[in-house]
Amino acid sequence: MRTDESAYDRRRLRQWLAGEARADGVSRRDMLRLLAAAGGALAVPAGLNTPAAAATSAGIVKPLPDDWFTVRGTNAETRFDALAATRYHTPVDRFFVRNHTSTPVIDAADWTLTVHGDGLVHGGSVEFTLADLKKLPAVSRSAFVECAGNGRSLFSTQQGQTVTGTAWTLGAIGTARWRGVSLADVLKRAGLSRAAVDVLPRGLDPDYVTSDGTNLGRVRRPLPLSKALDDVLLAYEMNGEPLPYDHGHPVRVLVPSWVGIASIKWVGDIEVSAQPLYSPWNTDFYRLFGDSYPPGGSAPLTRQSVKSAWELAWGASLDAGRAHRLTGRSWSGAGGIVRVDVSTDGGQRWHRARLHDAARRDGWVRWSTDWRPPAPGTYSLLARATDSAGRTQPDTTVPNTQGYLFDAVVRHPVRAV
Repeated sequence: MRTDESAYDRRRLRQWLAGEARADGVSRRDMLRLLAAAGGALAVPAGLNTPAAAATSAGIVKPLPDDWFTVRGTNAETRFDALAATRYHTPVDRFFVRNHTSTPVIDAADWTLTVHGDGLVHGGSVEFTLADLKKLPAVSRSAFVECAGNGRSLFSTQQGQTVTGTAWTLGAIGTARWRGVSLADVLKRAGLSRAAVDVLPRGLDPDYVTSDGTNLGRVRRPLPLSKALDDVLLAYEMNGEPLPYDHGHPVRVLVPSWVGIASIKWVGDIEVSAQPLYSPWNTDFYRLFGDSYPPGGSAPLTRQSVKSAWELAWGASLDAGRAHRLTGRSWSGAGGIVRVDVSTDGGQRWHRARLHDAARRDGWVRWSTDWRPPAPGTYSLLARATDSAGRTQPDTTVPNTQGYLFDAVVRHPVRAV
């Protein structure tokens, strides 16, 4: 079963604007106030952030070596050049970290998942331990997880626009082999009612408090039942090992192809509702606001956009007159990548890159091209991907105030010496 996401988006947007849905944690008036506050506190600087000197972050458990990560507040961005020697799946120790607050250290033996709400038969609640989940049929899936703000800083550096939020370059993404149980199996065992329409997973990380002191509670974001019953996992393994703390231990939600906020980490409870649900994470955040969008914002974000990244440091030095094998990766939330065109002269001429993976739904494709810089100087490398749904990266991305879904062709600077 495939989700009719466009119909869902249109319906939810109408319900939100008409006040016909339950939204916990914030009013529409508060939403505008919070957006204004965020604009003053979280503006992306005009230039790219330089890698942080620290090898750790107060809110992150695993080590963050400088040659693998750039620390950005409570987050850690993977340096794309650190993936050049890796295989298809991102090693766990190099997988980016997106935290709204800090990583909770949870004992798997004490953990339970509570499924509750009026979307269950007779209401009430049902609890599952990790052992209970492991008794259900296991499902494995390769899929990327990507923050909706991946590429956000490029709105500023490449398009000259001011946006808010963490100044990611392109490293807020990773692909892993996830293993767990189908959310559909868990919901059915909990007693799913025919009246159910939305499913709301909530994390066990600390409450999120905005810069103006508003407590929005624990991170949570609803899914339409059709998506929840489609391909969503409750994952307890990552690349063949138990989930690490920073990536959702002991159990996280995995929502393939959707923006990363949907894949709630450290899930502790799931509300099943007979009416549409909203939270700050699909009303205040993870919508598109700006001059090109309705006053109330776009529909809540779902599928990821198309992107490409070179596995090179920003401003890397290469020997002029010498042949180089350059590599990169491309991905999309709408389908597998079927073509990547590259340019080594700033977009004047294009040719196809060699693809090294089959087009996979929810995955990325590794590619390569050969280049001999003709002379010393500065160059812009460009990569433009096309997916199986026919989407191709544009030259520019329509701006939005919070800097989501940057999908334009990136101009990657290098220097030949």
